[in-house]
Amino acid sequence: MTDEPLYAQWGFTDDQWGLLVGMPQAVLTAASAATPDSARKTRAENEAGLEKISEARASASPLVSAVAQAALAAAGDPELGEEAPAIQPADPEGYVADVLDRADQVALVLASRADADAETYKHWLVEIADTVVGAASTGGVLGIGGETVTESERTFRDNLAKALAN
Repeated sequence: MTDEPLYAQWGFTDDQWGLLVGMPQAVLTAASAATPDSARKTRAENEAGLEKISEARASASPLVSAVAQAALAAAGDPELGEEAPAIQPADPEGYVADVLDRADQVALVLASRADADAETYKHWLVEIADTVVGAASTGGVLGIGGETVTESERTFRDNLAKALAN
């Protein structure tokens, strides 16, 4: 047995691990911020994203499972009744751009890992974005009509997938 953290055994530095653990919540927040919504819709998006992160603890990928556990430990575990704060960036466009820059960094960190865990992790981040942008429609009247996924949400999701594919 060693005192070395699990992430170090996988070959990640503390900074790299922090980046990987912070990305699920960052993707959730950016996907929600891509189109300004009411507090109710933002809450629904946040809950859907946290549920997607929570489900990943049961992933067959040890990396995804470990990141999900660490992310929920930091943000709040919905299964324990904890609520993560709904983060509303002061500059949504700047926040989205920052998350896409961090996605580029994630791709570089994982580039040295040509294993299924790296691809599963990247796919999971895109799934989080998909879940969040599909959680609440925008526009319409009294919940009728509106767009399920707006153009800006679609653009964020697509740009995230492109950044992670690099």
